[in-house]
Amino acid sequence: MTSAVANTLSLWQKVKADLKTMFPSDIYDTWFHSLDRSEETNDSVIIEVPNDFTAFWIEDNYYDLLQKQFEAVAGKSIMVELSVVDTIDENENLADNRVASTLPKNRSVGRKVGKGVELREEASKKLKINADYTFRNFVVGSDNQMAHAACMAIANSPASSYNPLFLYGDSGLGKTHLMQAVAHSAYERDPSLTISYLSCEKFTNEFILAIQEKSLVKFRKKYRNTDILLIDDIHFLAGKEGTQEEFFHTFNELHNEGKQIFLSSDRPPHEISKLSDRLISRFQWGLMIDVQPPDFETRVAILNSKAKALNIKLPADIINFLANSVTKNVRRLEGALIRLNGYTALSKRAIDVSVAERLLEDILQEESRNKISIERIQKKVCEHHHLGLADMKSRRRPRDIAFPRQIAMYLCRTLTGFSLQEIGDSFGGRDHGTVIHACKIVEDMMEQQDTVKRTVGYLSKQLSSSSSN
Repeated sequence: MTSAVANTLSLWQKVKADLKTMFPSDIYDTWFHSLDRSEETNDSVIIEVPNDFTAFWIEDNYYDLLQKQFEAVAGKSIMVELSVVDTIDENENLADNRVASTLPKNRSVGRKVGKGVELREEASKKLKINADYTFRNFVVGSDNQMAHAACMAIANSPASSYNPLFLYGDSGLGKTHLMQAVAHSAYERDPSLTISYLSCEKFTNEFILAIQEKSLVKFRKKYRNTDILLIDDIHFLAGKEGTQEEFFHTFNELHNEGKQIFLSSDRPPHEISKLSDRLISRFQWGLMIDVQPPDFETRVAILNSKAKALNIKLPADIINFLANSVTKNVRRLEGALIRLNGYTALSKRAIDVSVAERLLEDILQEESRNKISIERIQKKVCEHHHLGLADMKSRRRPRDIAFPRQIAMYLCRTLTGFSLQEIGDSFGGRDHGTVIHACKIVEDMMEQQDTVKRTVGYLSKQLSSSSSN
């Protein structure tokens, strides 16, 4: 053993001893007792942790303290990395059981065993995507079955069908997971493919930088010579005329060359304000899929899958409570699961529904804001504008009735998860096009008149606060 290794080993022993004096025994035993030194250099140390959840929890809660303690003992800068060691099921037919993941540089965990796993790790680094966002880790339910099937199709045979593929839906429903799963799968099938995954905001920023540095030729070559272009949050194009022009030509060239285009958004193309008609038309050329919030059974399956992956053990009644309480956002659902498990690990106490409600108060309040009814919105708008509820559903179109009705439709669209058709039906059987038109009018008026913006903001705040009481 070299002197550098010996010194690092001694350093780890000192740090671990210090940690034992810094924390109560239950916290130390939960998070630090099982940690062990793995690999060392003069300016870095890799610490082994037993599972993903421990790695994530230490990174989020103790990483800064851990690094500062190493530096205090060593008297110099030390880079601390966490390596996850896991056990792989025998039926996975993988050659090794070691899971290596560097944190916090990359939270994702990739198993360094088997050719497919090596390619996933390679794809994660090369494409800058999450190693966990694969088809294997995606829970399929009735709400996302079509989206999943379409993504599998384009991953297996890019540009042969569904080009472009356009997924839309609220945040936290798995659109990004599916996009990155396509990138993983396509790369694993053919590593020679040129794949570009990025957010629309990054595309915009790179375009602006290319203009400033007079490097548009290089920028265009980068994105017009790719085999698969995946752009997340394409609604960010709204109102950006220069970027829309650039993306229009990028889209045309890729499509004409038979390259795959995959876009995601929080709304369908025709609802993206200040988006050019020709881009709307092109986004609608292929397949558009509305990704809906998961149903109860799917939410339970997601929780069980996440719990298994992170070695989390919570009673079935708590899992069901979470599935019933957090309905609109998968990320929020997973965050609630991790928070409850963290409490049980730290307190060493069993958890019941009353404790879960207290620990998740902020999450449950946020969920309650998404449970605003259309009728409540209509009543609040009528109250503010001194109208009768019947005016919301009537065919009368004087300005003093029509615009408040449009505001109510806009609030229904932005504050609830109801579909356009459901909203239209609740306003006297109007079609979805009328709702879209109403939303655009309100958005335009909010930009033009501060009084309208303040009115809509006030009503939105009143509705959100009242739903959480």
